Amino acid sequence: MTAPPMTEPTPGARAAAVLILFGEGPDGPDILLTQRAATLNKHAGQPAFPGGRIDPGDDGPVGAALREAWEEAGVEPSGVDVLCMLPELYLSHSEHRVTPVAAWWREPSEIAPGHPGEVEAVARVPIAELVDPSNRVMVRHTTGLRLGPAFRVRDMFVWGFTAALLTRVLDAGGWNRPWNTDRVEELPQDIVNLAVRD
Repeated sequence: MTAPPMTEPTPGARAAAVLILFGEGPDGPDILLTQRAATLNKHAGQPAFPGGRIDPGDDGPVGAALREAWEEAGVEPSGVDVLCMLPELYLSHSEHRVTPVAAWWREPSEIAPGHPGEVEAVARVPIAELVDPSNRVMVRHTTGLRLGPAFRVRDMFVWGFTAALLTRVLDAGGWNRPWNTDRVEELPQDIVNLAVRD
């Protein structure tokens, strides 16, 4: 099962970057995810890759992704080897052009949520858990018309842009395992309540 196609970037959208950080954790190869604070005005409570807008002082997408990972999760940039930048993706809902930056965590640092008003939790999620068929589900979005992949891992319900990008990454790495794409769930009500505030 591959992720549904994403809308191509369009001119005028704000530039942003996310860090797809691979590491070798205590439970095998993993990927770093954060959970945004429920008090935020945009994307409240949603799991995500560390990231945000590219500031004028950043050295492009790579600089922004590393800075955000430091601010949001305590990832020391000096311990990270950047592998590549992936093609931009467009988030029509928030009008952002997002450049995913793939990296290897050569020297992992201690992680913890950064600013409490922005990040609620951080987790190194083993790839084995992400590809476990029992942790996979298709989710019906709030419109009732759109389906997308989702993951239930480490007390997080990963959906939307992050789940779609994560699915693409797992496909590209050859890690994905067959799973029941007929298992469809409605977006949980607590997530809906946060999403409608956007």
